[in-house]
Amino acid sequence: MQVAQAPVGSTSTTARAPVSGRKPTPHERLLALGLKPVGRASDYSDQIHQMMARTPLFSGLDIDETRKLGAFMYVYEAPAGVTVIKEGEAGDFMMLLIDGMIDVLRRNRYNFPSRVAVAHAGHALGEMSMFDGEPRFASCVTLETCSIAVLTRDAVLLVLQDEPRLGNKIMLKLVQLLSERLRQTTAKLVSYLEASRDN
Repeated sequence: MQVAQAPVGSTSTTARAPVSGRKPTPHERLLALGLKPVGRASDYSDQIHQMMARTPLFSGLDIDETRKLGAFMYVYEAPAGVTVIKEGEAGDFMMLLIDGMIDVLRRNRYNFPSRVAVAHAGHALGEMSMFDGEPRFASCVTLETCSIAVLTRDAVLLVLQDEPRLGNKIMLKLVQLLSERLRQTTAKLVSYLEASRDN
């Protein structure tokens, strides 16, 4: 099985300058923010498996599948006060919060950040933007020292190539999630339209 290559500079806490004209990798950007790589997610598979069971995208994976997926993910330690995901930026990775708390903020009509939620251990963040490449819906700011497992879009492509059964299982879950969210959005839109007709 081919696994994701170790991130560039994974043994260092300092970011290397990206090659001129090349977009920095997720790993390079996370290092530049002050995150510290601590190893592959497969080293934390038992802990991550319990969390994934509560995460819609990964629910249904058995422990062996979690270990396989963990070989494509890396764990980072993030200090408090870091904006790990920034609203409006293109998304090319998602993260699973292993430990700590993260503030999820979205700018309101006055352009001030407004709290959408507080994420705790077991929450997945940024998965939709990672898959569709659309701008991030909200910013994610660490409220305390956090441990996060990161899965990049490139790593997902490797999963599909090297572990097709696992990759297809995750993609099917994603389709189900997107379908569910589309139904919820459609239901809200219909209720808004009906309310506007009544007024």
